Amino acid sequence: MDRNEEHEFYNKPENQKPQGKPRRRKNRLTELVPVRFEPDTLEQIRNAANADDRSVSSWIRRAVEHELETEASM
Repeated sequence: MDRNEEHEFYNKPENQKPQGKPRRRKNRLTELVPVRFEPDTLEQIRNAANADDRSVSSWIRRAVEHELETEASM
């Protein structure tokens, strides 16, 4: 389903009912950390975030958490 089809689907009231348990963050976010990327890297991040239907910030947080979990299991 592309974004236009999603919009049409969720525009109908019968398709706006939540399903499953709500997902909440474990803790509130604490601090803004500025990070700079090369333009090509940032474009790749934006494309990956868009493909996952996430914000860039959310995608980066998930990537960092994944890396930390990988290191912890070594």
